[in-house]
Amino acid sequence: MSAQARLKELGLTLPQAPQPKGSYCTWRQAGEWITLSGQGPLVEGVLRYTGRVGVDLTVEQGYDAARLSALNLLAVLRQAAGGLERVELVRVLGFIAAGPDFADYPGVLNGASDLFLSVLGVRGRHSRSAVGVYGLPFGLPVEVELTARLLPAAD
Repeated sequence: MSAQARLKELGLTLPQAPQPKGSYCTWRQAGEWITLSGQGPLVEGVLRYTGRVGVDLTVEQGYDAARLSALNLLAVLRQAAGGLERVELVRVLGFIAAGPDFADYPGVLNGASDLFLSVLGVRGRHSRSAVGVYGLPFGLPVEVELTARLLPAAD
């Protein structure tokens, strides 16, 4: 099943790829590798969540913030690769803004990982790290970045 069909089955639509908020690119390609800058939980260009998980947000809200971040990353990846059918994820890095006693960073980042697997199937499998931080730009609760590989075109 195609990534687009999976998105439809999940009741999801990829947004427009977010634009950079500074002096950087949202993606870069070097040979078969595509690296994507971090994305947050934007919906139609507006932050859905702000604050720190475990202080201002629940784990469930953090999970949803990571999921929304992953949708934005897929939109950027679609733009970078010209579609999602010729990409496989390699590495995901998630930063979670949290309070000093919070420790379930992997549980929050599962929001992104679960979405990638649901949409891309085995091509969505990836290595990852979930890192807790005190704060992120613009009050983001979650910022997720990824590295993908462009697969050879089928004959």
